[in-house]
Formats: sequence, structure tokens, C-alpha cells
Amino acid sequence: MKASAEEPVLLAELKPGQPQQSDWKSSCETWSVAFSPDGAWFAWSQGHCIVKLIPWPLEEAELDCKTLDRKSHGSKAEARSRGGAKEKTLECGQIVWGLAFSSWPAADAADLDGTCALGLSCLILATGLNDGQIKVWEVQTGHLLFSLLGHQDVVRDLSFAPNGSLILVSASRDKTLRVWDLSRDGRQVQVLAGHVQWVYCCSISPDCSMLCSAAGEKSALLWSMRSYTLIRRLEGHQSSVVSCDFSPDSALLVTASYDACVIMWDPYTGEQLRTLRHVPLHSVLDYSSDVHTSSLRSVCFSPEGLYLATVADDRLLRIWALELRSPVAFAPMTNGLCCMYFPHGGFIATGTRDGHVQFWTAPRVLSSLKHLCRKALRTFLTTYQVLALPIPRKLKEFLTYRTF
Repeated sequence: MKASAEEPVLLAELKPGQPQQSDWKSSCETWSVAFSPDGAWFAWSQGHCIVKLIPWPLEEAELDCKTLDRKSHGSKAEARSRGGAKEKTLECGQIVWGLAFSSWPAADAADLDGTCALGLSCLILATGLNDGQIKVWEVQTGHLLFSLLGHQDVVRDLSFAPNGSLILVSASRDKTLRVWDLSRDGRQVQVLAGHVQWVYCCSISPDCSMLCSAAGEKSALLWSMRSYTLIRRLEGHQSSVVSCDFSPDSALLVTASYDACVIMWDPYTGEQLRTLRHVPLHSVLDYSSDVHTSSLRSVCFSPEGLYLATVADDRLLRIWALELRSPVAFAPMTNGLCCMYFPHGGFIATGTRDGHVQFWTAPRVLSSLKHLCRKALRTFLTTYQVLALPIPRKLKEFLTYRTF
């Protein structure tokens, strides 16, 4: 893989319209953005208790005009239609902090009271709310399917098991994670306690074997998704860990912290493989007055697993190539809170404190045959299984991401 130095280009910026009624409980931040796994929908928590569901790709006019105000008048489903998909406005009644998509398998679609076409799989969206509720919606119709109750405080993040099992994990300011099974009418399966601060983030590995959680603590916790027990604490950060993500082959885990560092881990061994330090770019800015200027907000892997995107308080979106310890591209963005790659690559969505969402170009890379082979093998081999193979040491180092 050749690292690209092309800077991200802003393709479009969506801005919420002014809500008709301003409630003191509301806030305008875009705490979360999400693409559906098939890339057909984009969800945007645009502040003021509203989630926008937008068919993807955006219309050409929207991409050309760069910015677009989206008025929020409370309608459940708006008229704009593309190929049968209509933009939706979900009135959640509470500030929306977390978003997560999942498909609902066709075999179970009949359980949804006719909201899905018979024999077809559905797409659902879970929303984590300020009052501890989790509301789950059917995307095509905008119907509310479940209200999951159990958390005692803000539901900050959500993660569905990628295998379509309808297992949902929620992270909350009540210092717990909860596991829900939507195939069993949203039954609460497990409560995971171990954090002593607010839980900011949760991420299920693509192979569905592990769960990582990050709280206002210097360590991240790694859990087994099979037994729902703690595997290990990942200790190495100097301040609160606020974001985490697994690589597409589950062989790597990254954590981002207020200490301005991203640490890349081997989740199987707990070993720190690399530290990516966020250093100021512009000498004209006085960073000495505030030690939190480079505090990280969000980190995510690219779909092919060769890049990372990070959003920090120093008003920059950075793109990192895995084999390098410095960014390969930067883009200026103000008040960034979250970032997410488009599932098929080429774009990054970012959310801001102003309730805006921005779409940026991302490096498109043709993976080397070596990396494709590594990714295929690591999808089903743990680090320990690789190390046990009768192969040369250098090959083991490559397959376990010790070398690139």
C-alpha cells in the first residue's frame, strides 16, 4: 500500500434548520453519525432531539452546493424520495447521543407487525437517549419498534453485533454496559459492571468475539462477547479514554484519549503495538495555555483496515496510514465530535458541536495482495494461532501487524 498525501476535500456540509420550538432540555450537538452497513442510509443526530435518516448517496445538487440547511418541522417522513427511499425525521423526545444500524434478518421480519415486506430483511436504527432509554426504529417506515429501559443515565454509545444476531450493546453514564437481544423482544441479557466513570464508547469486534469499552478512565476494558466476562484492562493512556474501534479483521484495536494519543493494541495479547501522537500543526496558535487543545474525540478504522481517521479539539481531522506514525493528510474542521468512514470507503462523515455534519473525501487505496491475504487469515486466526504456525518469524511478524 502506498500512503496517499492528498488532503481531504469537503464534499458537502449539512446544517440543521432552526427548530420551531426551542426547549431548554435540548442541545444542538451532533454527538453521533452512522452509515448503515450496506451504505444505503446515513443517520445524523442533528441536535434538538432529532435524528435525520438520509438515503445515500446524497443528491448531486447537495454535493455541488456544499452546504444545505435542513429544516426540522417534526414530520415523520418527508416527501423527498429516491428509488423508493424517503428521508425521515425521527422525533426522539430526548437528546440523542448514540446511533447504531443493524439489519433485521428476513426470517424474523414477520415479527415486526407487518412493518417489513414479507420475506425481506429490514434495516433498523437504535438511538441512545439522554434519559437512559434506547429507542429502536424501522428505517424504511420510521416506525418505533422498541423502547429499551434499564439504564439510569445518558446512553452515550451503541454497538450492534456485526453478524446480524440482533445483539445490541449500550454504554451509559450510569457506568455500565448492557447487552440486549432484539430477537427476544429486546430482552436485557447482561449488565457489564467494571467501570468507575461514565462509559463513553463501546465497540464489538467484527468477528463478534470481543467488546471494547472506554470510560472517563486511563484504561479501556476488553470483554468476551461469548461469556460476557472481562478479559483484560488495557493500560497505557495518561488520561481518559473516550473512543475505540476494531480493525475489519479484528486483529487490531485502537483507543483514543484526552492525552492526545491513539494507541494501537493487539487485543489478543494486550500488547501496545504503536502510539500515534497528535502534535500541534500551526505555530501561530498558542497551545501552551490549554493542555487539552489536542484532546481526542473520536477514532475509526477505514473499511480496508489500512487507515485511521481521528477528530481532535485542535480543529483538525487527521488521516493516518497504519504503517506510519504521523498523519498522511489533514483537514480543518471546527468543534469536531465524531467521525465515521463510509462502509465502502472513499468518504468520511464528521459531526460537530454546532449540529452540522460534513462529508470529506478519504484516500481510496488498492490493498496489496499481502495485506488482503493477512486480512483474510486474521479474520479467523487469533494472534496465538498465528504464532503457533510453522512459518518464518518475519511472516509471523507481518501477520500479527508487528511489521507492515
